[in-house]
Amino acid sequence: MPYHDLRDWDHKGYAPIYDRTLRMALEAREKTNVKVYVTLGPYPVDMLALEERVGLEKAEDILMEGMRLAADHVTDGRAVALGEIGRPHFPVSSDVWNASNRVMLYGMELAADLSCPVVLHTESSTPEVCREIAAMADQAGLAREKVVKHYSPPMILEAENHGLFPSVLASEKNLRTALEKGDRFLMETDFLDDPTRPGAVLGIKTVPKRTIKLNLEGLLTDRGWQRIHVENPTSLYGIDMES
Repeated sequence: MPYHDLRDWDHKGYAPIYDRTLRMALEAREKTNVKVYVTLGPYPVDMLALEERVGLEKAEDILMEGMRLAADHVTDGRAVALGEIGRPHFPVSSDVWNASNRVMLYGMELAADLSCPVVLHTESSTPEVCREIAAMADQAGLAREKVVKHYSPPMILEAENHGLFPSVLASEKNLRTALEKGDRFLMETDFLDDPTRPGAVLGIKTVPKRTIKLNLEGLLTDRGWQRIHVENPTSLYGIDMES
């Protein structure tokens, strides 16, 4: 979450932001029967605001420290992955782009040491983008299948994504295209809990609704949804989806 009231990175870093997220997850677990798993990481677009406040070199240092703190939370079992990390999804200066890539690579290196996934926020996926990111994962020693491409189009074949793991935005068109190819993907809504933008990007109930509809139509088999919603996240994140 952005937590605009906590964006005092140059003084307090990411600790207050992560702490609020972890408290929210704990509250949800205690007050409901919903399982909540947390991913933590310095949001890549933060680089731009920080550059304006403290300069690019210090901005990169703050994101690096945020990455280390997120890794500590994974080590302690409070988070299951580093994310969303990555690089801006729109054109930026070459200096910002290069700094963002260094931070992303560092996150991959930490994830490799921890044997945990990274969830990437980047520009739109293309085979060329996926090839570049896959090469970075190789450089970091992180298995490509541990790189979850957030907001992915239905590029679920290895020839398209170069071994990255797609988290497909669950529009009906995307899911129909993906399911024609297989079941090696996750579904997501990228839901934003913003009262000024209700339902953005996709409503929070979209994934179960689409799952049920496509299952009733026969396009998504019982075996397929079991793989997408249970086996894939269990394998990726090392979590228990069935108990």
